[in-house]
Formats: sequence, C-alpha cells, structure tokens
Amino acid sequence: MDLEVVVTHGAGLDVHKKVIVATVLTPTVKETRSFGTLTPDLLALADWLQSCGVTHVAMEATGVYWKPVVNLLEAYPFEAVMVVNPQHIKGMPGRKTDVQDSQWIAGLLRIGALKASYIPPRPQRELREIVRYRTSLQQARATEANRIQKVLEGANVKLGSVISDVLGVTGQRILAALADGMTDPAALADLADPRIRASRDTLIHALTGLVTAHQRLMLRVQLQHVAFLDRQIAALSEEIATRLANFDDALTRLQTIPGVERRTAEIIIAEIGTDLQRFPSAGHLVSWAGFSPGQNESAGKARPTRTRKGSKALRAALTQSGHAAGKTQTYLGAVYHRLAGRRGKQRAAVATGRHILIAVYAILRTPGAVYEDLGATYYDQRDRQALVRREIRRLEALGYRVMVEPTSAAS
Repeated sequence: MDLEVVVTHGAGLDVHKKVIVATVLTPTVKETRSFGTLTPDLLALADWLQSCGVTHVAMEATGVYWKPVVNLLEAYPFEAVMVVNPQHIKGMPGRKTDVQDSQWIAGLLRIGALKASYIPPRPQRELREIVRYRTSLQQARATEANRIQKVLEGANVKLGSVISDVLGVTGQRILAALADGMTDPAALADLADPRIRASRDTLIHALTGLVTAHQRLMLRVQLQHVAFLDRQIAALSEEIATRLANFDDALTRLQTIPGVERRTAEIIIAEIGTDLQRFPSAGHLVSWAGFSPGQNESAGKARPTRTRKGSKALRAALTQSGHAAGKTQTYLGAVYHRLAGRRGKQRAAVATGRHILIAVYAILRTPGAVYEDLGATYYDQRDRQALVRREIRRLEALGYRVMVEPTSAAS
C-alpha cells in the first residue's frame, strides 16, 4: 500500500560529532551526501539543501550536536527545521549505517510520521543555558561544602554538628580563622554570630580538635574555591535578573505558590517560557515536563511504572519545591503528607511538584492570576463523613465505643 506523501521536498539528517549524513527526497532529487560539522561545512550543507528546493529538514536530538545545525539552518528560509526524539524514529532492526539512518529519517518525514520536539526561541535557549549553568555552580558549591566537612572531620572539629550551615556567616568566619592558624576553641567560638542556637560552651567543645598544617592548607584552597563560586553565581544571577526584567510580574505571581522562591520561578520561566499557548491544557504541560506516570498494562494487569523523562532542571526544581511545600500548612502541604506516609517522601515531593506545575500553568495562562490556597484541611472538608467513619473504625478496633456529636461550630 502506498502511503500518502505529506512533505514533497524534505531532507533527513543523521548528525554526529564530526560528520552529518544528509538525504534529500524531492520529486526530482533523491541523493545522499556527507558533510563535516565545521561552520563552512554547515554552510555548504544549507546551500545544497536550498539548491535542491528542500522546505522541511528533520534530524535526531543527538546530545548537543544538533544545536549548531539548528542555529545555522534557522537563518535560512526553510519552512520547518525539526528536531525529533530518537525514541520516535528508531529504524527497523537489521543492517544499520549512517546513510540508512538519514534515508529512514527522510522517509518518515516524507509521509508525515515525525513529530517535532519543541525548540524554544534563541533568547530562551540562551537563558536556559545560563540558568542551568548557575544550578551546576550551586551544586559544585554544595560539593565543596561536603569536602570542607570531610577535612574538619579529619581534624576532629565537629562544627557541622552544632551549626546548620558550615558555609554560613558563622561557619565562614570560623573556617577562615582555622585556615589562618587560630587554634584556641574559645577565641573561635567568639566569632560566632549571636543569633545561632548553639551555646558558647557547645561551640568550644565542638571546635576542640587537632588542625595541622595540611588541613589549614586544604581549608584555604577550599574557601578560595567557594568564594570564586559565590562570585560566579552572583554574576550569573545578575545577568538572569537583567534578562528577566520584563517578566517581573510573572516571577512575583509564581512566588505566591508555597515552596516556590525567586530562583525556582526563574528556572520555571527559563524552561517553559511564559507563552503556554502550545500546551492546550495543564495535563499537556505536566506530560511534557515528565511528571505524568507512565502506563504499562498487559492482559488486564497494570504493572508499576515510573514517570516519563522530561527536563531534568525543571524536575529537580519542582521536586525541591515539593519538599519545601510539604513543610507548610497549606493545600500543597496536605498533598505531600497524604502520600509521604504511604509512598515515601521522594514520591510525595514529585507528586506535590506536579500540583505546583498545574498551578504554574493556571497562573501563566491567566493575566494577573495568583495562587489561591485551598487550605490545609481541604481533603478533610471534601468528605467529612468518610473521615469520621474512618476514625471511628480505628478507635473501635482499639476497643473503644465511640459516639460522635457535632459541635455548634462544626454544624
């Protein structure tokens, strides 16, 4: 059976680090050529595609190698430059070569069997890169804090056991003094900020250790690295604030969601943007972000599944916000606690992050909208009689006879 031709002038690209294999399928041209990946080679590729009358170009999303190709082809008047999920275009099993891969992609494009992944505009792609890099630096800073903690443990200095943040104001003062050679525990304890909870005697006991020249050297180098990371993070945060200056209203409204702070709101806008017209519903956004559970059913039996893969940066930010929201007396806190006891804290945080993303969709799609909390007792109030029956059964199982009478406030 002949399949209907949807794209008459298309090209499939098999993109690698050093070579690109391109296949053109048009009514007059059926040809495959190989090109390098340097800029002159990419220009030659674009010129050849244009000379063949190509209107649509498709390629796999292979690592980061597709990015320079898309950046250059965007400047040419092609109707569509499509980057496709590799899972959607797996070739038939058997013989496999780069030429056959490019021909397979071109053939799928020709019959309209490819679905393009969303490629945001260049300004948003650059914003994403900056925000993600800042997150990487923050993770590097946390890793350096763990290294500092190991050095302190080697010197039997238990600073991390009595203060919550070793790299906070108090921690950095004491660490700098240790690196400079101060060893008197009482003098070190006097450097603490008066607002910390640990008493002076507790600090003195925790700071009594044996710091050698080796550990002082390690602390000096590590503190210099932390200071460098702090400067880089601050510089990136300033640049992000400049690029998001026109989105202050959206950032402020997103921060009305429990668990969402400024940096989380910046990550959300960098990852999904503010124009959500491409998502017909909140469910589409949740699915795109990888917060929807998968499906694995056979012979009428549903098997356990994981959530889909999505943006790692967005998932990490929303999961962290889910943990934070779980500590609040809000509807999101209730969502977290309903699941944490049965499914574990991590799954509860992911589920809470899904609810946060639904709220994000509503806020960004509705001008001027802010988060309106349903209340920490939402689930109790939704079906009060079921809650009463459940609690009565639990008490009766313990051997009590229960009589329930509503108070005037409850009635």
